[in-house]
Amino acid sequence: MRSDQDLFAYFGPMIAFLCVVAVEDWQPDPDPLLWLTLRLIVPLALLLYFARRGLYPELGGYRWGLGSAADVALGVVVTAVWVGPYLLWPELRPQAEEAFDPSMAGESSRGLVLALRFAGFSLVTPFAEELLVRSFLMRSTDAWATDLDFREIPVGAFAWRSFAVTVVWFTFTHASWEWPVAFATGVIYNVWLYRRKHIGALVLAHAATNASLFAFVALGPLFGLWFFL
Repeated sequence: MRSDQDLFAYFGPMIAFLCVVAVEDWQPDPDPLLWLTLRLIVPLALLLYFARRGLYPELGGYRWGLGSAADVALGVVVTAVWVGPYLLWPELRPQAEEAFDPSMAGESSRGLVLALRFAGFSLVTPFAEELLVRSFLMRSTDAWATDLDFREIPVGAFAWRSFAVTVVWFTFTHASWEWPVAFATGVIYNVWLYRRKHIGALVLAHAATNASLFAFVALGPLFGLWFFL
């Protein structure tokens, strides 16, 4: 059994990201490119460090094939679930000041801003969030009040308690205007994990969701949806 200090591998990347955001908010005139870069590289560095130490064994053994195509397809479907209500009922959209501004560092840096945001949103966040929520939190909820270490519980083992806890966590860690779609997404992701039994499948599905959402907003024919990013 590993030391409890190794649990920081699951919380650390997300805590680091939130700390970067908090420090940025304290700055009177933050440099957009600097802070976008820090939002990307700080949690990424921690993920790579802990992975190198072998603290994410659940990521091993993922097999690429038809299952991977299904993971990606599921991710794209979740994008439709996430976006659909705000297209059908524009009154559900948040205030304009909550929207991401791709020109925050000037028009000449627009491409770099989008690249940094895409990397964090579509590559780093899926690993950090799925390792925390559907690997650690789901299994530790089931291990609570038992003599089991959470690592002894298989990934994707169903129990109502952990199902409810992870869906509630996933819902309320998003902005309030996202709660209905976050709830639906949490349910879909959990059910998919119970079927696939590998956290890698959820990382890929989550990455496909975020990547397709990013593409829809940034490259698609419909504009004014920057609040999704």
